[in-house]
Amino acid sequence: QVQLVESGGGLVQAGGSLRLSCAASGSIGSINAMNWYRQAPGKQRELVATITSTGRTDYTDSVKGRFTVSRDNAKNTMFLQMNSLKPEDTAVYYCNAEVRQRDYVFARPYWGQGTQVTVSS
Repeated sequence: QVQLVESGGGLVQAGGSLRLSCAASGSIGSINAMNWYRQAPGKQRELVATITSTGRTDYTDSVKGRFTVSRDNAKNTMFLQMNSLKPEDTAVYYCNAEVRQRDYVFARPYWGQGTQVTVSS
């Protein structure tokens, strides 16, 4: 079994910053891509940022220049540095990772429980 746990969410004023973490644990062979999603009330879950095992990144247009995704492969941890936060960034942020378990051939997706980010104006 593999677990993903997010942390770092909270309440922040517009223009402020937060740093989210996602720690993977369990029977891990390797982790391929890691992703941040978010979901606001009444809205569809949205891919925010992705990072490959070699560190290549991509972002949805609305966060480019403000958010930075990174990872520490030795610690099986991904981060999302969020700067210049806006009220429209308010959502539950979810960690997603493609993980190959030990002794398994294929990777499969896992999800964290989510962490709330609230940005006030």
